[in-house]
Amino acid sequence: MTSEQGRIPASPTTAVVVARPGWVTDEVVAGWCERVRRDVTRHGGSAPEPTTAVAPYDLSPTATVPACAPEDVAAAVVSARRAQHAWAGTPVARRGAVVLAFHDLLLRRQEEVLDLVQWETGKARYHAWQEVAQVATIARYYARRARHHLAPRRVRGMVPGLTKVREVRVPRGVVGVISPWNYPLYLGVGDVLPALLAGNAVVSRADSQTPLTMLWTRALMAEAGLPDDLWQVVTGPGPVVGTAVVDTVDFVCFTGSTATGRAVAERAARRLVGASLELGGKNPLIVREDADVAAAAAGTAVAAFANTGQMCVHVERVYVHERVHDAFRDELVRVTRALRLGRSYDYSCDIGSLVSPARLAAVEAHVEDAVGHGATVLVGGRARPDVGPLHYEPTVLEGVTPAMAVFGEETFGPVVSLHPYAEGSDPVALANQGSYGLSASIWSKDGREAQRMARRIRSGSVNINDGAAAAAGSVEAGMGGMGDSGLGRRHGAEGILKFTESQTIAAQRLLPLGPSPKSSAGAFVRRTNRRLTLLRRLGVR
Repeated sequence: MTSEQGRIPASPTTAVVVARPGWVTDEVVAGWCERVRRDVTRHGGSAPEPTTAVAPYDLSPTATVPACAPEDVAAAVVSARRAQHAWAGTPVARRGAVVLAFHDLLLRRQEEVLDLVQWETGKARYHAWQEVAQVATIARYYARRARHHLAPRRVRGMVPGLTKVREVRVPRGVVGVISPWNYPLYLGVGDVLPALLAGNAVVSRADSQTPLTMLWTRALMAEAGLPDDLWQVVTGPGPVVGTAVVDTVDFVCFTGSTATGRAVAERAARRLVGASLELGGKNPLIVREDADVAAAAAGTAVAAFANTGQMCVHVERVYVHERVHDAFRDELVRVTRALRLGRSYDYSCDIGSLVSPARLAAVEAHVEDAVGHGATVLVGGRARPDVGPLHYEPTVLEGVTPAMAVFGEETFGPVVSLHPYAEGSDPVALANQGSYGLSASIWSKDGREAQRMARRIRSGSVNINDGAAAAAGSVEAGMGGMGDSGLGRRHGAEGILKFTESQTIAAQRLLPLGPSPKSSAGAFVRRTNRRLTLLRRLGVR
């Protein structure tokens, strides 16, 4: 097979020069930028330099967005805190009505945000649409279920009948959300919605690569009826603006690299401020001997190459039983080779672009290092400047060893490694290698055995006969990591309760808790001891 014959195909529209979406005029961008919390008078006339990202599809500049200073972040928190006091007193049903209105607007206007997400990230349109679908699902779920999750809870008091106790949930105050570029809509607003529904205000730091998506979303929330100061957006470099957010808010919700997550956690801890962190992953997939090989190969390709491999839950290492290894390998190569690379604002391509020259260089470095140490490229393994400046073919490697960077380091690109495992060996032990624990996958026709294996995998979520979407898309269940993959969960009950504090309200009636003025301490102790013994015999608590 020649090099040209083995090349991943381009989509039919890949030759089209992709430019700025026509509807995104300078006037439209200027309107969005008014949402950036910025006061030039605070900078003595010397405001921070504005930032301009580069569009991955053609390396042209996107749009210039003003940058904030730490003083702007502090001012945003102050105004958000004022707005939060009124919002906390707003009935949950009314908060939910705003979120449902946003849900409807998002679905109605999705073509706009799909264009923006593609322009800023370079991803394929289908992968951009997945963000819309996920955010709509989150909005609907929390708008409908927030009241249930936040409802006060009656518990038994110290003295049955005399001590009345309720646990209530109170908002934390101002929540800081620091989200990354790879899912600017989903990760940019997916945590904002439950934080708002829990009665908080939010200050979001928009990633410098994708600020327009967040500003568009903030404008849409305003249309849905959200008060202006309740959700503030700040922009600028992470080390400056992100740090200022961590230093001023009441709770931090961070999604990003493990290294930065550690720094965020340390900084928040010094202030005794809580933090939720979703960090990196080196996610494993296990193909058992009894798996449907064709389905497993197709699922692996989706889990490894969706969003051009730039997602925290994507699969990077695959452990295949030796008896089905060759059949699985051949099918995975076939499926991967059929994927279409492209850059277009339609659904004609399967795989989009990497986001930046730095990301392309990192992916190339991992593959070149692996090949240099003896790994084999089964398919892919090269950049495709004929398709776009940052396109890289989806790549399957074989023969990867611990001597290679790709073995244990997160690649965060369209690269997956195959590892056969022998009869009698434990694939779970292989899957548990390393310090990450975000997502995992098991393919098997034996559902009961797969469930047993899943319980032994050290990972925040385990998908059976699916790569990653089944768990990530099930928003009623928590999603997050173990080990170096983070702390806390998004989605489900914990995804909204983390934005609240638990408060116990106890009301004592008739008798005091302790000796009465007419009784000695000794008599009180003897009576209480008899009562404790009786409760034990009756099986109470």
